[in-house]
Amino acid sequence: MVDLSQYLPILLFLAIAFGLSVLFVFLPMGVSRLTGAHNPDAAKLTEYECGFPAFEDARSQFDVRFYLVAISFIIFDLEAAFLFPWAVSLGETGWAGWLAMMTFLGILAIGLAYEWKKGALDWE
Repeated sequence: MVDLSQYLPILLFLAIAFGLSVLFVFLPMGVSRLTGAHNPDAAKLTEYECGFPAFEDARSQFDVRFYLVAISFIIFDLEAAFLFPWAVSLGETGWAGWLAMMTFLGILAIGLAYEWKKGALDWE
């Protein structure tokens, strides 16, 4: 027979985590409704995720700068993800690792300068 008492701390942890997550989600909504802070109007209910109002046709064209900003974010996010393990292992990789990372950062800097020169970072 299996002794299930060993799983009690895990079950207790999951119950506390679930309770706290429910508390952090629903308590602010309840407080805002009780205090009168819940006052939606047309401006608050507009689209804000993509920067322009939603449209009916999924094939209509819009500005390519949205893609450029997204790609730039992904590139520099990946750069940050590569910098941490490189910094941790720099003692083992030595000069070869340092030169490789400087080459990588140089290529990214050239790409950023090109993007800046082409006006992809200018927002109108």
